[in-house]
Amino acid sequence: MNFYDKLTAAVERNNSLLCVGLDPTPESLPNRYRSSGALTDDLLRWNLAVIEATSELVCCYKPNIAFYEALGAAGMEILRRTIASIPSHIPVLLDAKRGDVGSTAAAYAIACFDELGVDAVTLSPYLGRDSVDAFAAYSEKGLFVLCHTSNPSAGEFQGLPVAGGKPLYLQVAETATGWSPQVGLVVGATYPQALADVRAVAPDAWFLVPGVGAQGGNLAASLAAGLRPDGLGVLLAVSRGVTGAADHRAAALALRDEINRARQTNHPISQSPISNPQSPVPNPRTLLAALHSLGAIQFGDFTLASGIRSPFYIDLRLLVSRPALLALAAQSYAAILSGLAYDRIAGVPYAGLPIGTAVALATGAPLIYPRKEVKQHGTGKVIEGQWQAGERVVIIEDLITSAGSIIQSAERLREAGLVVEDAIVLIDREQGGMANLAAAGIQGHAVYRLSDVLAELEAGGQIDNATAQRVRAFVRGEG
Repeated sequence: MNFYDKLTAAVERNNSLLCVGLDPTPESLPNRYRSSGALTDDLLRWNLAVIEATSELVCCYKPNIAFYEALGAAGMEILRRTIASIPSHIPVLLDAKRGDVGSTAAAYAIACFDELGVDAVTLSPYLGRDSVDAFAAYSEKGLFVLCHTSNPSAGEFQGLPVAGGKPLYLQVAETATGWSPQVGLVVGATYPQALADVRAVAPDAWFLVPGVGAQGGNLAASLAAGLRPDGLGVLLAVSRGVTGAADHRAAALALRDEINRARQTNHPISQSPISNPQSPVPNPRTLLAALHSLGAIQFGDFTLASGIRSPFYIDLRLLVSRPALLALAAQSYAAILSGLAYDRIAGVPYAGLPIGTAVALATGAPLIYPRKEVKQHGTGKVIEGQWQAGERVVIIEDLITSAGSIIQSAERLREAGLVVEDAIVLIDREQGGMANLAAAGIQGHAVYRLSDVLAELEAGGQIDNATAQRVRAFVRGEG
């Protein structure tokens, strides 16, 4: 049985896409595994306890060889005994990130596959195809090539434009998957748009997706971007979230079930906020950094429709061109909706309509929308969709400045007998819109205030302090 057949069988047997990393270090060893004996025995006992608790809940284990090499010969013995303890029907993926010239690569392949007996390995593509050929000679093994990694500096090289202006990581995805059918890709959960882009050029490949948990990657957004249409194709790698938990089994079970909820549909969130008040909230830095990269949040010198010159510009209509990012934004709305009482949601034409549709798909909430122009033919509807007078409606809009479009929509909905008491926006520009909503009897809810946007982008290095201060001064009326 080759690696991918073995992996698929494990996925089906345990109904799981969870890959647990086994990365023991002396400093992180839980006290309950410490003894007066040898430290290496304690670390092995920790690994074995994790495996015993989770083997019915995972599809793969991923030991990182660095943590064992750091302990010398005793550490490598822990690795061998750990691998030997993993049930034979669950594949082992060695996180080794090997990559070197032909003869050296061949030696690495022997060490990984013949000496350690693992089923798959992570590889670096930097030296090109001949650095991978020696591993591909083991036709039954899996090869996961680094594509877009989860670390903060990933973009220093991986995002550089190459032929045709495409980023290097997409060139890696297109090229490496052509080397062998054994090649999968490593794509970090901290960059959901990269996941979506890589899936577009590598529709059949399996992805190893690290970065959920301690690194801040969002599970639901990663699955939305990376899953294949068959609900497979993603190994969600989690280490500390399971191995560092007080109850390894409970932590793995919670993760497996969260993954499976996202797999139930082709959409990132299969949970309705009405039935599940604990809708997860996306990592703000991930979403805002992606919006900035998309150009939906820009800084510079812009002339607004009013003629006023502004040091920033927000265009959330661009979200429609990035489905994975739109899905991530919809999850943010869903988290707020989970705390509200409502029967339907209403998108505000036009920017609020695609967002409203994404929120409806993410939550199961029925969507309606008031028309900007009343139809002069057919039924002459003012409000599209199904609804009944007396129902409670939450308005969905992209952002809020003065709130004029939201209030106008609320008036049309109210005239039809609907109850409108809440509105949600992704970004509040903090220029008086929320106060105007309150005066109209509407409670405004914002995923992010502009001040939050500035703080997160500055902390993430997307903008400098001078830019942030210039925008803050403008909003205060000082610029």
